[in-house]
Amino acid sequence: MSCKHCVSGKSNMCQKLGLERRGVMHSDQKTRFSIRGEPVYHYCAVSSFSEYTVVHSGCAVKINPAVPMDRICLLSCGVSAGLGAAWRVADISKGSSVVIFGLGTVGLSVAQGAKLRGASIIIGVDTNPEKQEKGKAFGVTDFINPEELKEPVQQVVKRLTNGGADYSFECVGDTGVVSTALQSCSDGWGLTVTLGVPKSKPEVSAHYALLLSGRTLKGSLFGGWRPKSDLPLLVDKYANKEIQVDDLVTHDMPFGEINKALELMLENRCLRCVIHMPQ
Repeated sequence: MSCKHCVSGKSNMCQKLGLERRGVMHSDQKTRFSIRGEPVYHYCAVSSFSEYTVVHSGCAVKINPAVPMDRICLLSCGVSAGLGAAWRVADISKGSSVVIFGLGTVGLSVAQGAKLRGASIIIGVDTNPEKQEKGKAFGVTDFINPEELKEPVQQVVKRLTNGGADYSFECVGDTGVVSTALQSCSDGWGLTVTLGVPKSKPEVSAHYALLLSGRTLKGSLFGGWRPKSDLPLLVDKYANKEIQVDDLVTHDMPFGEINKALELMLENRCLRCVIHMPQ
């Protein structure tokens, strides 16, 4: 290996592969798919909405073949990102307080990771009231719906945590929430981890005093896991019933209803829809 990131042991990125967002293969900058002579570009280096696919060897991981693929597929992104943010990036300590902004698959996985680490207070923040009961199943102890408040969310969090949470997680994909998450942290040692991918306004804005007072803002990519070595371990944890994945699948749908699945996601009426190919 010659990649600085790969040999450092400090990163899960790769200088050679990058984030592979161009839609072509790394080796020759061409596609492996076509329709009627026209190229079909690869999605996120995976192209998983096809019965057969071609990926770079660096994007393929060998796992236990006995586990159900229609559930383990969630470890390819959301669940692993949340668990890793809690365990590897934040390294949540026992008895600590945690606040999570956004209780989708990623946020609920952060809650699960915090619970397994022994956090004493796990606050979930979401505008969907249905997430309150779902959150409890994954370890959330307190639920806040910002739309029902007459004061800023961070003020409520500070009351619940006696001055601010030890850890806060932004799982919405809204850079405006990053500042709120920072303000919800404790002075001196509060750590904010951002996981969401913003759809617009990628710039983060925060008052410098939040950092001057000892807070830390940290980014997270795939929860800090190194896929080749760490994903098989997560699969084993699932097989041993050490982590919860199945309850995050709210819909199993045939490939022909993939557009309906996307609508459910856009309307915030699902956690994860698993698409099944025709037999």
